[in-house]
Amino acid sequence: MPIEAVIFDYGKVLSNSEDPQAQQKLIALTGLERADFDRHYWAHRHAYDMGQLNGRTYWQKFANEAGLSFTPERIDDLIETDIVMWTSLNEEMLGWVICLQEEGIKTAILSNMGEDILAYMRQEFGWLAHFQHHTWSCELGICKPDPAIYLHTCEKLKVEPRKALFLDDKPENIAAAAEVGLNTVLFENIEQLRADLEARGLQEGLPVPGVTMECDAEHLEKLDA
Repeated sequence: MPIEAVIFDYGKVLSNSEDPQAQQKLIALTGLERADFDRHYWAHRHAYDMGQLNGRTYWQKFANEAGLSFTPERIDDLIETDIVMWTSLNEEMLGWVICLQEEGIKTAILSNMGEDILAYMRQEFGWLAHFQHHTWSCELGICKPDPAIYLHTCEKLKVEPRKALFLDDKPENIAAAAEVGLNTVLFENIEQLRADLEARGLQEGLPVPGVTMECDAEHLEKLDA
């Protein structure tokens, strides 16, 4: 059955992995060793993505639990550096998004996302406007892998799960999406995506990922917006 919609995770799918320089700076701003930083960084990230914390309250909780004290200026630096760490774009994947859109395939973003990074993205990334729908966890108050967030996205796209494809880099998110009936591919890179789509018979009617195609020039400029 041809795919009518492609739903993308943002982090490590439409974006690259953590920017290493920003990550090093972020760790240095806390003064912690990497292992301790990672433990505290992820401890309350889910609450941040759910919209239960904002940047300031997230980093204050980080400081309290790590036995640190951050000035307001230091928290501003942490928020800004965290944004930089997660906003390096995977331009090959964005190129494929554009080609999907040019072919009339519906596209959506479904991402666990805190409000500070989201605010930056809305200000800086003009290409977001070309997606039919965005599901941001901090605004919905639901995070992947809750089944409701996948069904919400399909409803907004007006597409049955069995006619949509979902891409994510986390196995637990992929497993939950498959449970509600979505076609899924665990994303690693664009070459692996191309191979998996072909092997599973999901490539029919879709532009081939990573293959140069004629896309609208004005639309392509949105990558640099």
